[in-house]
Amino acid sequence: MKIRIVDAFTDRPFAGNPAGVVILDSGAFPGADRLQLVAAEVNLSETAFVHPLPPGGEADWALRWFTPTTEVDLCGHATLAAAHVLHTTEVAGGTVRYATRSGVLRTTAHADGTLTLDFPTAPLKPISAPPGLTAALGVAPLSVHDTGEQVGDLLVELADERAVRTLRPDFAALASCSRRGVIATAAAEDPADAYDFVSRGFFPAVGIDEDPVTGSAHTALAPFWSARFGRDDLVGVQASARSGLVRTSLRGERTLLTGSAVTVIDGELLAGL
Repeated sequence: MKIRIVDAFTDRPFAGNPAGVVILDSGAFPGADRLQLVAAEVNLSETAFVHPLPPGGEADWALRWFTPTTEVDLCGHATLAAAHVLHTTEVAGGTVRYATRSGVLRTTAHADGTLTLDFPTAPLKPISAPPGLTAALGVAPLSVHDTGEQVGDLLVELADERAVRTLRPDFAALASCSRRGVIATAAAEDPADAYDFVSRGFFPAVGIDEDPVTGSAHTALAPFWSARFGRDDLVGVQASARSGLVRTSLRGERTLLTGSAVTVIDGELLAGL
């Protein structure tokens, strides 16, 4: 059984967000405990597992995502990684539909090698900063938004790009501040830069202190910054140590996320599932 490591939201290896991808030949997933063991062994922020579905249904493939410690409802970079593998191995091309815990999601492969994810837009609700958030971040936010049940993060606006890039959170304290994680963001410092906003994503509650590039977080970042800038099409940079670029297109209740991906390891899973 093939297992691949793919760097997502980057056009070069050893950048972006690495994800494991396992394509199953069978028409069903093995037990969640087996999938969790593989994800823990891979030990990346997410591992995607996909298997084909019978023709004629509302989706072409079934897709699940696991961190090293738990299954999650939505993951952008691992979806991009899975779509990249299906496309580059010519297993599937064009637009592919996936049955997931977040409903049917679509990916579209383009001639230039990029892929677009069609995800639900996160509903944003302004809230007061929960107790302990400012202390855990080490800086006071300008605003805080809840991103809804599906994403489960707090979107935290900071004063400027430098404040986002220099954050050194207390991860143990931050783990109790939200259901999944905390997204820190600010507008780009220089309007002449090739991006509109920066972000960083912290997810200690699901075993990931800092995620290199978080696709699902951009379903909340897109409506937040589109409202500020008055434009539906934006470019975001997730300013982790590996960094990555996500192009966002707000389309009402759907958000399109476009990026590149690179396969860096192509191996074989010997233990089986």
